[in-house]
Amino acid sequence: MSINVTNSNFETEVLNSSIPVIADFWASWCAPCRMQSAVIDEVSPQLAQKAKIVKINVDEEPELAEKFNVMSVPTLIVFKNGAPVKTYMGFKNKNEFINLI
Repeated sequence: MSINVTNSNFETEVLNSSIPVIADFWASWCAPCRMQSAVIDEVSPQLAQKAKIVKINVDEEPELAEKFNVMSVPTLIVFKNGAPVKTYMGFKNKNEFINLI
């Protein structure tokens, strides 16, 4: 299960997380984002103990998208210990997504 993140809860949910975080930057009008969301829904139970998955709508949170240089969606950013460590642009299939951590 993923958590919707906004500017107001970003620090709590992402920066202060005790486990790695995969942030899915997405938009409602983006077809690959909807495909990515389906993959996330499918694999999130497998990753529940290893990582937290959060979703950030770039249309509603443009400051966060700008802060992390999100130029296209979907973009996945892996955070560890409060810092971005890897950025992936474009759709990732189930196996690719699981291997992000």
